[in-house]
Parts: sequence; structure tokens; C-alpha cells
Amino acid sequence: MTFASRLTRQPIPHDADAGAEAARAFADLGPDLAGLLAGTAGCSPYLNGLMTREEAWLRAALAVAPEAAAEAELAALAPVVLADLPGALRQAKRRLALLTALADLGGVWPLETVTGTLTRLADTAVDLAMKALVGEEIRRGKLPGQGPDDVAAAGGMVALAMGKMGAAELNYSSDIDLICLFDETRYPGEEQDARAAFIRVTRKMAAMLSDMTGEGYVFRTDLRLRPDASVTPVCLSMAAAETYYESVGRTWERAAYIKARPCGGDLAAGDRFLKVLTPFVWRRHLDFAAIQDTYDMRLRIRDHKGLAGPVAIEGHNMKLGIGGIREIEFFTQTRQLIAGGRDPSLRDRTTVGGLAALAAKGWVPEATAAELTDLYRAHREVEHRLQMVQDAQTHLMPATPEGVDRIARFCGEGDTARFRDALRGRIDRVAELTEGFFAPGEAEAGPELTPRMAEIVEGWRAYPAMRSQRAVQIFRRLRPQLLRRLMRAANPEEALVALDGFLAGLPAGVQLFSLFEANPQLVDLIVDIAGTAPALARHLARNSSVLDAVIGGAFFAPWPGTATLAADLAAKLAETADYEKKLDVARVWRREWHFRIGVHHLRGLIDAFEAGKQYADLAEAVLAAIWTPVAAEFARKHGPMPGRGAVVVGMGSLGAGRLSAGSDLDLIVICDAQGVEASEGPRPLASRAYYARLTQALVTALTAPMAAGRLYEVDMRLRPSGRQGPVATALAAFADYQQTEAWTWEHLALTRARPVAGNMDLGAEVEALRRDLLAAKGQGARVIPDVAGMRARLAAAKPGGGWEAKAGPGHIMDIELLAQTAALRAANPARRLEAQLRAGVRSGFLSREDEGALLAAYRLLWRLQAGTRLLSETVLDPDTLGEGGRAFILRECGAADMAELAAMLDRLTAAAAAVIDGHLPVEAAA
Repeated sequence: MTFASRLTRQPIPHDADAGAEAARAFADLGPDLAGLLAGTAGCSPYLNGLMTREEAWLRAALAVAPEAAAEAELAALAPVVLADLPGALRQAKRRLALLTALADLGGVWPLETVTGTLTRLADTAVDLAMKALVGEEIRRGKLPGQGPDDVAAAGGMVALAMGKMGAAELNYSSDIDLICLFDETRYPGEEQDARAAFIRVTRKMAAMLSDMTGEGYVFRTDLRLRPDASVTPVCLSMAAAETYYESVGRTWERAAYIKARPCGGDLAAGDRFLKVLTPFVWRRHLDFAAIQDTYDMRLRIRDHKGLAGPVAIEGHNMKLGIGGIREIEFFTQTRQLIAGGRDPSLRDRTTVGGLAALAAKGWVPEATAAELTDLYRAHREVEHRLQMVQDAQTHLMPATPEGVDRIARFCGEGDTARFRDALRGRIDRVAELTEGFFAPGEAEAGPELTPRMAEIVEGWRAYPAMRSQRAVQIFRRLRPQLLRRLMRAANPEEALVALDGFLAGLPAGVQLFSLFEANPQLVDLIVDIAGTAPALARHLARNSSVLDAVIGGAFFAPWPGTATLAADLAAKLAETADYEKKLDVARVWRREWHFRIGVHHLRGLIDAFEAGKQYADLAEAVLAAIWTPVAAEFARKHGPMPGRGAVVVGMGSLGAGRLSAGSDLDLIVICDAQGVEASEGPRPLASRAYYARLTQALVTALTAPMAAGRLYEVDMRLRPSGRQGPVATALAAFADYQQTEAWTWEHLALTRARPVAGNMDLGAEVEALRRDLLAAKGQGARVIPDVAGMRARLAAAKPGGGWEAKAGPGHIMDIELLAQTAALRAANPARRLEAQLRAGVRSGFLSREDEGALLAAYRLLWRLQAGTRLLSETVLDPDTLGEGGRAFILRECGAADMAELAAMLDRLTAAAAAVIDGHLPVEAAA
């Protein structure tokens, strides 16, 4: 489509004479184009001059689609030689400035196409200038080791486009912000000579683009966003820049790199540099402290520019003033900094795209994002009109009513009063939508406290989290919210003591206090945890980063299941090459998911049985994902696994798919070297030693205390021959042992065995062997006497009873023992207790009444066990259990008070013990 066919609007001439003259000059183009050109000439002396100077080119450009005209102008620059490049670039700038202005004023192009076209010109200019100048340095022999073929990659030099250029959002008279770097690895031992050449290139390039000549200028070029610009050269090595950002990089520099992209020279090297810088820009934790940094920066800008005070249309700064463009950009970028480290989908360089991404993930309400997008586009159009008048790099509304009248006409509005009202409304609305996010409120008065509570609160001043003045300032605003919510707890003083333990354990405060201030729902959660599970609160103080997950977008989404969890962790492990870092990544990831399960259970979103399943899913996912890097790291040293490899088998509660918050993992490893005697690698090992040491490597990966803690404690005593047997067992030896040497208790253990990681084809054979063994061993005459004897020994070693859910007559271990016996006797492969009991009923070993009594006791006991392990690591003690914890346990167990719960336990466990006594009598053990 031609330019004229796409016109939707036009400006109104402010200077009637200039407009009339342009209308006459271009009357032959038709009334629509003539009207557009007349309105433009009557509002902008600068564009009027360009129309006269480039009239012949303009007539041709307006006869075709504007995209084709722009492409032709950019393509014409490619073959230009260095000597002619400054003039050619200035001509292209004049023409594209005129074309984009008319496409903007006529509504032919949306904002993004206007700014995108200006940015493409800037990219082209930087790239051509840089490569031409680097080529000259190479020709003169000033770049060590570089030849003509290296010009295409600018000898390893790259320009990073920052700010609006990086986001393809250049305004009409924008300068361009560049950071120039070079890849020092191309110049081993000769870095200083290379740097000197690249500094010359940078200075000449900036002059070529910026200098005003009779032909005009291309782009004003600003190099001050580079690291420590007051003392560093205009072009730095990538290593020097990386060192700076890692050591002293600031929040505003992180925000600047949201929009950064390579725009000229060695684009691949630029991409590598930005990837290296990812941890600096995008923090792994939710960085709410960035809000305060941005708020302080906004105030400094306003004070420096004299922009504080009431808004007046005359002289208002559309970029930096209250309700201006920068407010929307800061609003968007700060939220991206907060959450983009955890969610790469939020890392859009553009303001409009960033708002859309934030809305899609729930960080900004969709209505707010849509409204800010419209306001942003409207503000940018006014900004462009201000700059088009005289090609001035300005964001200030005119200082006189006549000047405002000109801008109103330039925007196509003939009623200046209406223009003023609409503009003022947009400014006020931007301020309204953004100010509340940045401006911290004043500290409110807190609730009245008892003397003991007041003494505790006073002691907070001395905690490590309050070391910095910034932390103290944030916490002063936060404290009244904390205390008000505490006063709603079942026992406020008790909850305050628990919260005190949480605060005392915090190593630092700024990040966490900022997180709380920006997300009041987390305050409720912390108070809930402190008032219910003080031990969990103390753990949380040492691992507060898990709170990021609560507001990270998926904390309350449906449970994803083992396969999705394993794939997610595997993807995260693949992002780092370092083995030790992989183990830390796994610990942080597991800790967040483990915390999620606990919170869901504590708040009643899931019950004890769903929590048990989720803990088991999580453990299985960790094993499945961690096995790959453990095996790969071991293979790197000792070669691939001999034969078919190995399978990790979950035993006990893991095999049954039901863990509590504090469960360790019962594992065995079964391997099959297929007769291969040794591995083939840098340091080969005999097959038996290989699998034994690989198993130890897995155990170490799970249990080693690292910066992020442990993954799990591991128990391997269920392997053949227990502690005396090899930690990895060959498949044939395992089968032979189970057939000829294993005790009845080892066959009972097989009833819950389940392959969870490693070679799952081998796991299928282990499962087939398990089923055959259950069928072969379950009917032996010694099964019942052996189990009865085992029960007697367990009772003597762990008498349990009372509030101890696991040990004792008719308690969990006792019921599990009978359920496993039922599965073994029935040769049934069921692993879960409920299914094992049902198998016992079907085989006639148990009656339905037996099943009912056992299940009633087990369900209550499991709820008690799961709830207790969430609150503490010890046996439930009602006398020391806080009111919040007591309420949680009673809710879980369905009792009105602790006396009723005790009576229920006595009654149901006695009934279960009677059933078990009937099937595993003491005399049978004799």
C-alpha cells in the first residue's frame, strides 16, 4: 500500500503562511498528502527545511510504501567507502528523519515502527562506521594479528546499544548510548596495543556520528554509560568490564542492561559478554530492594533537574517530570529486575513488551499494564512533536502558551484547552499508577504491647539484620504491620517469641524487609509460621530466599508431579557447567519446593496424605535429575559405566511414595557390568570398585553439607548384608542373595522397593525379580514366626506409644509390618500401605474388620506424624506445643482438644494392636 492510502490523521498548521506555501508546492501530490505536508511545514521549521532540501527524493518516497523507501535508503549505505561514509550517513539521516516524521504524523506507522526505523538507522550507522574504522586500523597494521578477513567481526570489537537504542525505542531526536568493548582473548600478550587501536576507533566513530557539519549530523553519541566513565577509556576489554560489574556494579547499571544488546561490530562476542553478565543483571532472588534504589534515584533526578513541585503544562518535562515517560520505564524495569532473575520470560527489552510480560505473569494487573501502555505511547508522541519542531533534544513542553498551542496543533488538536486538559489528565494518571509503587509510606503507629513484648521488640535493634541504616529505615515502616498481624495470633506473645527467633537468625535484612514491604501477604505467612511452627520459622530465617518462590508465580498452582519436577530441575542443572554449582542449584531448588509443600500443609491447602505424596514426588525428582550429573562427573574421571549401568531403588517410605517433612531416603543401588571387568577412562576402575565409588558419589551429592545445606540424609542399610555388604550390588548377586540368603525382614523390605533413577530398563528387570521373589518367599513356614520375632525385637528396642506416632503397639511401624506381611503372603506387588492391606483382605489373610481397624489407626497416626514433623524434629509434646501448633495438629487430626485426641489415639491404637496381636502372636515368635 502506498503512503497516501494509509493516512489516518494530520497536524494542523500553526504557521498558516508556511503551511500554505507547502500546500502549493506539493499540490500535485493530491489533497491528502498536500494536507499532511502543509500541517507539518506549518508546525516544524526543521521538517519544512528538510522537505525543501530533499524534495525530489521525498516525492519518489511518497509514491511507494514507506517500508520500501526506508529499506532502499538503508541498503544504499552498505557499499559506501570510509571517505564517503560521513556524508552518506548524514544524507540517510535527513531522509529517514523526514520519512519517519511524516509516517508518524500521518498515522501511517505506529510508535514501534517509527522508533524501530530510527533504531535501525542507528544500528547501521554504528556498524558501518566501526567496521570501516577498524579496517583502517588493520590496513595500517595497528591491530596485532588481524587481517582483512577480520574486518567483518570488527577485530573483536563490539558496541552495545543501551537505553532506548537497545530497546529499539529511539525518539525522534535521541542521542545514542553506547558501551564499546573488545574481546581481549583475541590479543594474548598484545592487549595494550589492541586497546589503543580500539580507543582510536571509538573516538573517530563518535565524531563521525556526532559532529555537526554542513550536511547535518547522524546521531549524538554518548559513551558515559560505560563502567566508571570518569576514569576509564572509551573502549574497554570485556574482562575489565566484567570485573567492574561483579565488584561494584550498581542497581541503575543493572537496569540499564535490561535493554542492552549488541548493535555493531562483533555481535557474537557481544552476545557472549551479555550472557556472562546475566547473574549481575538478573539476580536469582526476588530483588525487592531495587524498589528503594529506584525510588532514591528518581528523587535525585528530580532534585538535580529541579522537577519537584506542582505540575504545570508550560515547561513540564515529559521524560523526567512527575507522571513522565521515565516513571513508566522505571515502573516496568524495576519489576523486571525484581522477578526477571527467576523468570526469563520477563526480560523483554521494550517498555511495552515488558509491561505485557509482567501482566501475563501476574506481576502487574492486566488493566494497569494496558493503561500504562496507552499512556506511554501518548507521551512518546508528544515527546516526538516537541523534538520535531527544531530537531532539538528536548523533553520540555514549551514555556509559553503560544508554544503549547503549536504542540497542540502538531498533535492534530485544534482546541488547545482540550489538549491541555487531556495532557494533564495523562500526566496525573501516570503519577497515580506509578507513585504508590515507588514511594514508601511513613511508619505508622503500632499496637499497644505488654511490657514483655515491648522488651522483645526493643531487642531487635541489636540483631545482625539491623546492621545497615537502610535496613533499619525499611523495618521501621514494616514493624507496625508485623505487630498488628501478630496481635491476631492465637497467643500473640508466644507468636512474638517465635518471630523474635526468626529475626534473630537473619544474617541480613534489606532484601527480606523490602520483600515484606512490597508483599504484605508474606507478613501474614511469616506470622502464621512463627505462631504455628517456631522451628520452621527458625529454619526459614537461615533460608529466607525460599520466600521468593511464594510470589514467584507458581507457588499456589496445582502440583506438577514427578516427571515435570525432574525435567525442571534437570534443565536448571544443565544451565551450569560446574559440578559443585550444580549441587548447590539442586539444593536451592529442592528447598523451595520442600518449603512450598510445608506451607500448603500448614495452611490446610493439602492434607497430610497429599503432603506425604508430594514429599515423595520431590525426592524422586531430585534423584532422577541429580543422577545424570553425578554419573557424568564420575565418567569424566573414570570412563563410562561398564556394561548396562545401574539403577537406584527407593526402599521404605520412599518406595511406598509417602514421606514426611523430615524423612531420610532408604536407597539401594543395583548394577550390571555384564562381565566387563573394568571401565575405560583416564583413571579406569575395576567394575565392582567403579559402581561402589559411583554410589558413594551419589550419596555424597545428596548428603554433603554445602552453602545451601543438604539435599537428603541417606540410609543404605537395606542393601544385601546391611552395613557389611557392598554399597552397590550386582544384579546377579542381588538375585542370588535374595533367593538363598536373605532373611524374611529383607523380603518384607522388597514389598516397598521401587526403581526411581538410573537405567530404568535395568529397573524393569529388578521389578520383575521383585515380583518373582514375593511369589517364591511369601508362603514359607517361617514367615509368620520371623515377623513376630522381628516385631518383638522392635517393641523392645523402641517401645514408643503415647504421642509417638511411629513406634509402639498399634502404631505406624507396627501397622506397616503387618501390611508388608500381608503383601508378602499374598505375593502382591502393592507398595502403598492401603493397597497392601487390601491385598491381605483379598487373600484371606485379613478380614474387612481387621482392615478397618488398621486403617483407622494408621490414618490418625499418619496425620499426627506428618503434622508433628512439620512443626519439629522431636516427638509431639503437648505441654511445649504453642497454641498455633496445637490448633494445627487438632485440625489435622479432627479433634476438639488434646484430651480428645489422646483418647482417640489410645482407642484406635489399642484396636490396631489387637488385630496385629491376632496375626503375629508372641508365641509364634518362640
